[in-house]
Amino acid sequence: GVPDALADPTLELRGSNGTVILANDDWQSDPAQAAQLNALGLALQNPKESGVVATLQPGSYTAVLSGTNQTTGVGLMEIYDTNPAVNSQLANISTRGLVLASDNVMIGGFILGGSNDTRVVVRGIGPSLAEFGLSPVLVDPTLELRNSDGALLVSNDDWESDPAQAAQLTAFGLAPSDSKESGIFASL
Repeated sequence: GVPDALADPTLELRGSNGTVILANDDWQSDPAQAAQLNALGLALQNPKESGVVATLQPGSYTAVLSGTNQTTGVGLMEIYDTNPAVNSQLANISTRGLVLASDNVMIGGFILGGSNDTRVVVRGIGPSLAEFGLSPVLVDPTLELRNSDGALLVSNDDWESDPAQAAQLTAFGLAPSDSKESGIFASL
C-alpha cells in the first residue's frame, strides 16, 4: 500500500573509509547471501528487493539504498542484529532524505530488545546540514516519538524549548548545533 515504491532497489554496505564491503541488486542473485537471509527468516518478498548479511567488527558503517539505473521511489532500509546472544551494541542509526509533508514525512523505526529500560536520543537535524554543502535543508524540523501502536509519547520542535530534554541532550554531548533543530531524550 505504499505509493511510488522503489521498483528495483540496490543496497551497498560500506566501511568507514567508503569502501564497498557488500553490494546487492536482487537479493536472490547471490545464492550464499540468499541462503543466509532465508535461514534467518529475513527472505524478501519480491525478487527485485535487495538484502545482505554481514558479521561486522565494531566501527562505523554506511548502508546506501538506491534505485537501479538511477530510478527513484519510496524505499525502506532495515537493520537487524541477527545474533542477540552476542554482546554487541548498535550505537547509532542515521538517515538522510528529502522530507516532504503528509504521507511523505521521514519515518525512522527502531526496536529495543532486552528486559531493561534503554535511554535513547532522537534528533531532527536540518539547518546545520548546510555547513556540509547540502541543499535544500529542512529549516525547522520537528520530531514525534511514537510507540508501536502509533500513540504519541513525546514531540519536540526546537530542542531548547524543553529545559529538561535540553539538559539531557547537552549532558550526553548530543545537543543539536542549531536552535531550530529538534531533539528528544527518552527512557524506553
